Formats: sequence, C-alpha cells, structure tokens
Amino acid sequence: MPSQQYLIVFAQAHEDFRVPELLSIAELYGFPLNIENDIDPSRPFGVLDLEKEEHVRLLARRCILIKSVYELYAKGCTYEDVHRQNRASRHLWEKYIPNTSFKFVVNGYNHSISKARQRQVIEDFSYMGFMGTIDLLNPEVTLGCFEEYPNGHRTVRLEHKGASEFRDVFFGRLLEQGSARPLIQTFDVKKRQYFGNTSMEAEISLLMANQTLASPGKLIYDPFIGTGSMAYTTAHFGAFVFGSDIDGRQMRGKEAQPGIMRAAAQYGVRQRILDLCTFDITRNPWRCGGLFDAIITDPPYGVRAGAKRLGRKKERVADSPLPPQPRTDVQQYVPPTKPYELSALAADLVILARYLLKPGGRLVFFLPTVIDEYKELDLDSVLCDGMQVIANSLQDFGAWGRRLITIRKATSRSYPPPTFDSQPVPPALRDGDAEREGNPSSPIHVPAHRDFREKYFQGFKKPSDAGPS
Repeated sequence: MPSQQYLIVFAQAHEDFRVPELLSIAELYGFPLNIENDIDPSRPFGVLDLEKEEHVRLLARRCILIKSVYELYAKGCTYEDVHRQNRASRHLWEKYIPNTSFKFVVNGYNHSISKARQRQVIEDFSYMGFMGTIDLLNPEVTLGCFEEYPNGHRTVRLEHKGASEFRDVFFGRLLEQGSARPLIQTFDVKKRQYFGNTSMEAEISLLMANQTLASPGKLIYDPFIGTGSMAYTTAHFGAFVFGSDIDGRQMRGKEAQPGIMRAAAQYGVRQRILDLCTFDITRNPWRCGGLFDAIITDPPYGVRAGAKRLGRKKERVADSPLPPQPRTDVQQYVPPTKPYELSALAADLVILARYLLKPGGRLVFFLPTVIDEYKELDLDSVLCDGMQVIANSLQDFGAWGRRLITIRKATSRSYPPPTFDSQPVPPALRDGDAEREGNPSSPIHVPAHRDFREKYFQGFKKPSDAGPS
C-alpha cells in the first residue's frame, strides 16, 4: 500500500521527548513508524510517511506534544516549489472543489506575518478553484500554510520579500487537532484536590504515562507513588494502578479518605487504583515476579525530598538481650531509616523491575544528572542483564537536568526476588577507550547522578572551583 506524507505540528515544549512519544504510541497501537532523521527536535514541524490516515489520527489523539496533524500537499524552500508540488497533488484535494466550505490559515515560525501578506499568500492559491463558501467558524476543510524561518527573532514579514530565506514552507489539509494536549489542563496540579510539594507537573506525568504504553487492562506499579501524580494519568488511559511508598503519610494525607483516592475520584479513576501500601522497596512483600506490564515512578533524589530506606545510619552495638517488657503506651512504632544514595537506588530499581515486569514490560523513571558531567556510559551503571534502554530524554534545567529513562525487559527468563543488601556493587566503569586498551589504571568513571543531592546543594561546583583552602 502506498504511503502518504503527513505534517505534524508540535507544541513548543519538551522537544527531546517527541520521538520517544511517537514511537511509543505507534507501538501501543501496533503500526510501524520509521522516523530515523525525519524529526528534528529543534524544529516545530515533522513529516511522517504512513500507510493509513487512521494511524496519524491515533497519534494526534494520544500524543501530548502534538498540536495538530495535516495531510501534506506540498513542501518547499520557496513558494514556487510549493505551488508546483501542490498542482501535482491535485488528486488529493480536487474532490473538495465543488461544494465544500473551507477556510485558509497562514502561520509563521520564527517570524510574524502581517494581515496584508497573509491575504496575499491566500490569493496565490486561487488556482485551486474552491467553489464552496468560506466558513471561518466551522469549515468542512481547513487549509494550512506554515512558513518556517531559521532564527527569525520574531521578524515581521510584510511582503513576499525574503522568500529565499525560508527554511521550509508547508501546505496541507487539517486532519485533526491534537485532542490529547488539553489533558494538561485537566490534570493541572493547581486544580487537584490533593497534592504535595513533590507532585509531578501534569504534562510530564502524561508523557510518562505514554511511555508505559498505558491502556485498558494493563497493570502498572509506582514504587515511589508519593501523592500519586503518575497514577491518575496512567489510570486515565485505562490501566490499573498499584502504588507504594516508604512514607504512608504522603499517600494518605490528613483526612479520613486517603488523599490519592480523593484526587482519583476527582478524575473519575478511583476504581482503577487497586490499592496503596506502605513499605520500603528493599524490604518489599513481592513473592511472585512477572506481575506488571509497566513500572512508572519519579524516585526521590534529594532536591525537595531525600530518598530513605529502612535501617540505621549507625548500627548499634549489640547489648545483652533484655526480657520483653509490656508496652504501656499506644504510640505506633516508627522504624528507623537511613539515606538512600541515588545511584544505588537507581540500580536497585532496575533490578526490582526486572523481577516484577512481564517480558517486554517497561520501566519508566526520572534520573537527575549534572549536565556537564553526563555521559552515555552513566546508564551502564544502573543496567543489569535482560534490561535494555529504549529511550533517554533530557529535561534541561541549566546546570542540571533530569532524564526520562525508558527501559524494556528484553528477556523472558525468570529471576529470583532480589535481595538488595547482598547485591554486589556494580563494577567500576572506566573510560571507554582505556578499557578497550585493557589499561586497568585508567580513571574510574563516576556517573553524573552519583551523590546528586550533595552536588545540588553545593551549586554543582567542581573541586577546582573551591579555590585555595
């Protein structure tokens, strides 16, 4: 079946997340999507070749970063190229000529277009000969023309002057507006009945849910559920969610009904939150692996809340045992906790996911990192046999950023429950070239996410920046 080209108009946010989201939704609905170099994250437009129009409509209905999709009639660096291609594409639009209401929109990227020149651009397409009425409110067909200039700094284009400076001009028919993007307002944290200072923003929660391939009938687990931001979005797409946290207060809140359940009821997904439990993932109750289709989480990394695990910072000296004494108070016992270093937490999370995920299941989580120190080698320090990285997208905050990592369980082998205290420390990762040369004295590579909390509160200063002591 011959393919047709479609123009994707992206929202100007989270550029690095676009391709992973497109590929994930294509995998979810089971159709091939060969992007390769077709999507440039620095540009607001992308052109896809797809066999069926329904496929691009499915992308528009589920992808959070898509604003609209168009059936592409023409693309060129000048209007002469565009008009020549559009005439050659007459078989795509001639059926709308006789009696179809329409409107024409002209938009620019990196520049503004005056009303007079918009009118001039529209009139240049008069050869299409549409005989229907012009309807600006509810047209049957919307024709869109998009001009893209490189680094225009909001230049106002009054005439066709500068047409040779176009990076590209796109022309086509609107197929569908991105209907998933309004979900950002639906799940806006400020409108939520229950949230906390670590609640994930709605847009990122939705992007994470898409990476899990959340859909009806799937079972998804959040081991650091906190106030439940990712639970609501994954449940919205039809998945059943189980959540746990070492601190039950985050899940419960202060009212009789747990806070997560109150917010889930607000979104109409209360029945899809299976249960909430309080436990430490390194002392978890799971006795059966291969349960979950996906694991989604934002592990605490110490900026607003530090990660904890059960244990004491300093082990107590063993005393002679005392006979048990009856308790005279009703205060509940609170077990001691100790800090959970981020690199150890991330490695443990991957091992736990390998045990709990079904074959082909996905682990989706954020990994904060120092941008100047990050290397692709860093992820090797958290991977284990049977787990494969399939997406790695950066949300840049300047000196640091957080990477949305998607890891697939690429094995059908069954693994025993992990015993985290007995897990060996991952072998030191050395500089790649030196390692290939077999030089054991090469400097040890330290992942950029190790000791992230300390680096953050030190302002990411390198030892050489401290100056003389």
